Amino acid sequence: MDARLNLFDSPVATKSLKHVIAASKVLAESTVPFATRELALLRASQINGCSGCVDMHTKELAHAGESSTRINLVAAWREATVFTDAERAALELTEQGTRIADAAGGVSDAVWANAAKHFDENELAALVCAIALINAFNRVNVMLQHRATGDYQPGQHG
Repeated sequence: MDARLNLFDSPVATKSLKHVIAASKVLAESTVPFATRELALLRASQINGCSGCVDMHTKELAHAGESSTRINLVAAWREATVFTDAERAALELTEQGTRIADAAGGVSDAVWANAAKHFDENELAALVCAIALINAFNRVNVMLQHRATGDYQPGQHG
């Protein structure tokens, strides 16, 4: 099935997404470990059902040397023992930040405090912004039915 809209044919979409992509590149320069950030992006994409982003982030993690075990267990991170405490805190922050509508107060104080034990303020800011941006990308792809074709190559989007 073809996507509902070709964003590259829309000057408004192209201009808007250029800024979102630029923001993503800034976040890649943060001190949040690459694996932690990518695990969070993968988890949000799984929750949102964004096949294109799931394809991208699984391949980026594999390309960076992450094991297939850790990549495959992101969907069940609570029960898995292969993640560090910091990664678990980031994944929990990601889940609550992605499922805002499911929680009356958004991200709970307990989840925030746990993340703050593992990340400094700049890293927390980077995680919050990364979670917000991946949710934006996910929503665009899902609304427009941009589906994974499986041909994503690591580094393809910079």
